[in-house]
Amino acid sequence: MTRIDFHSNVPDTLAYVCRLVRKAYGAGQKVVVHGTPQQLSQLDARLWSFSPLDFLPHCGLDSPHAAVTPIILAATLDGVPHHQLLVNLAEQAPAQFASFERLIEVVGISAEARDAGRERYRFYRERGYPLTHHDIGQSAKGESA
Repeated sequence: MTRIDFHSNVPDTLAYVCRLVRKAYGAGQKVVVHGTPQQLSQLDARLWSFSPLDFLPHCGLDSPHAAVTPIILAATLDGVPHHQLLVNLAEQAPAQFASFERLIEVVGISAEARDAGRERYRFYRERGYPLTHHDIGQSAKGESA
């Protein structure tokens, strides 16, 4: 069964996803990031400039190199080449999430993002998935104190 983690109250979701992807890639995991085409375009640019010391090999699902690239940016999950870690930026639960070992839901700080995150949380809970919640806003407050 897919393990699902919610990371909520994330002030800059794209920067946060860059850090998640770097950590997962460093641990040898293959990652699919799911979101809207606009989110994925912005994430693509961020991944190239995120860290001058880290190379994060990534491409879109439509790339001919997708099958051999460890980080895939995908607006649809149809035909993704690997199913280890899925990071969701979209407002809806991805249709094929259950084919992944792990799902991380990244929820921003806006009221709309929180409401959509709550709906997804409820969706997974009602289907019996194990859920873990990490309040990033609380963590950040604790670190700065």
